Amino acid sequence: MRKKSLKTLLVLCTAGIMAAASMAPVYADEASTEPESSAALQDGEKLLTILGTSDMHGNIWGYSYEDNAETDDSGMARLYTYIQQVRAENPDTVLIDAGDDIQGTIMTDDIANKQPEEEHPVIAAMNYMGYDSMTLGNHEFNWGVPVMKEILSQAKFPVLCANVKNPDGSYVTGAGWTMVDRDGVKVAVIGVTTPDIQIWDAGKDGIDDLICESASDAVGKAIDEIGDSADVIVVSAHMGLQAEFDEDGGSDSAQKILDDNPEVDVLQVAHYHTKISEMHGDVPVGGVVNGGKEIARFDLVLDSDNNIVSSGVDVVEMEGIEPSEEIRNIDCVKKLHEQTIAYVQGGTGADGEEYQPLGSTTAKFQPEDEIAGLPEGKLEDTAVMDLINKVQLQYSGADVSASALFKDTSDLPEGDINYGNIFDIYKFDNVLYRVQVSGAELKAYMEWSAACYNQWKEGDINISFDPDHPGYLYDMFEGVDYEIDLSQPAGSRIKNVMFKGEPLADDTELTLAVNNYRYSSGLQANNLISHKKEWESSQSIRDMLVEYLGENSPISPEVDNNWSITGVDLNEDDPRRQEIIDYINEGLLPCPYNESYNLNDYDELVAEAKAAKETAAEEPSETETAAE
Repeated sequence: MRKKSLKTLLVLCTAGIMAAASMAPVYADEASTEPESSAALQDGEKLLTILGTSDMHGNIWGYSYEDNAETDDSGMARLYTYIQQVRAENPDTVLIDAGDDIQGTIMTDDIANKQPEEEHPVIAAMNYMGYDSMTLGNHEFNWGVPVMKEILSQAKFPVLCANVKNPDGSYVTGAGWTMVDRDGVKVAVIGVTTPDIQIWDAGKDGIDDLICESASDAVGKAIDEIGDSADVIVVSAHMGLQAEFDEDGGSDSAQKILDDNPEVDVLQVAHYHTKISEMHGDVPVGGVVNGGKEIARFDLVLDSDNNIVSSGVDVVEMEGIEPSEEIRNIDCVKKLHEQTIAYVQGGTGADGEEYQPLGSTTAKFQPEDEIAGLPEGKLEDTAVMDLINKVQLQYSGADVSASALFKDTSDLPEGDINYGNIFDIYKFDNVLYRVQVSGAELKAYMEWSAACYNQWKEGDINISFDPDHPGYLYDMFEGVDYEIDLSQPAGSRIKNVMFKGEPLADDTELTLAVNNYRYSSGLQANNLISHKKEWESSQSIRDMLVEYLGENSPISPEVDNNWSITGVDLNEDDPRRQEIIDYINEGLLPCPYNESYNLNDYDELVAEAKAAKETAAEEPSETETAAE
């Protein structure tokens, strides 16, 4: 086994040679030295740069199709502009990716991935960008193994996954690791993905037959195979540092990879859509958010014998970077981009096909937020959630349905509805399951969901959300009536559950409609239910919504108010509450999303708001700035 070379234990020293000051990295350790230029390298030393992308989720152009609008901070086209600049500064640059790339936009999910035999725009763009490797993400498996393999067969770079294998024991993508040579420096890149894919995509074509191993064990085996042939060992891991499900064994933990494999020199993490730029001992660890908004940059200085003498990491944001027209003008990218806009908005696509509105509504479906940034759709029953759950009940034949408001601002507008509107209220390509549950199991599931709220305290003027329980995990239920008592701690909040006009008994048997991800990673993974699914839809929930809209338009917003929040007194009659809310809505106080504002802090809040107002008054207006 290759022995790790000695390195200095600098928390962060190094190394970037960046021409534009606006793109210069800001290092994690403010006490570290300034980045060295190539002229500052010692005799015989060389600079190796590794750029890491991940979780691009099909965002090539830098465009929100559901909003029919350009973005200013995302997309593979912007990444390529930055990548080309770095390559110009340092030819010894390696470009890797950690997965979740072919899924995530209307272009990929609803057009490209349904015709896998055609040239795929994401892979075409990655080929053009000159990737040295890509690691599989869990979302690459969403359409089953055959579709994944057909799409990825177009890649002109190795696609890695050392810990997921075919039934015959061969790597699912043909390779677990690859070797890249830059100026005589041998860089081994090992790819591993979360082994939890069989939780999320169980039952899809070929998924259940795969052999999924511990990521750490697979990295160890790959290092044994690499032996002494590499100067630098990079692990590109589609997982977070902490375990997602296997807290005891750590099979899905990138931290365990580091703990068990001291030979690793660089660790790229992904999957959690979280910015990470930190040193673990002398190993730089980097990860980025989703959508091509950031890129991780690892800089290593090596001596004349290719031993690492210093290393560092930074995450660079793409805001303000001009997108590459070269990427946007790739034939299949441009064609599918135009086709997707037409598909979403109605009109004629690049292929000549005409798209019409899917249907219409008589009014908008979501109430206005009382407090800017606090979604009413998670504070009360709304027509958006009642529509989704109504469709799920109709198509599944279940007694009860559960679904989440994945996006706080999701709404259906009044008038014609296009595909972008459907994508807006249901952004994932989930299918629907029906499973038998007991009354006790359903109530346990409801308690798990209600943990997303913070407990109300005397004097609070608003309801807020626990940051440790992301909003996409909060399901709302139809088919039962219930209350959520926020005066109680998590686990004791669900009250007065009624089913068909009677209190729901623990031993009552009923059926539940739920999407495949919640069934696997929520109900099964947390041991909330004992039965397996008894039915699976042949179409996605999004396609069900499209079909329902087409058959029933115009549709009107309907709310049955089958659930409500209780146990709170938000002091609605106290004028101080409205004063604080006005400050929030004027932008003078931040939205109290993760922690409620309390009347006991009234004086401090008013002082903060007035100070913010004074500061704003002293700053020049945009017009004055433009004139200057």
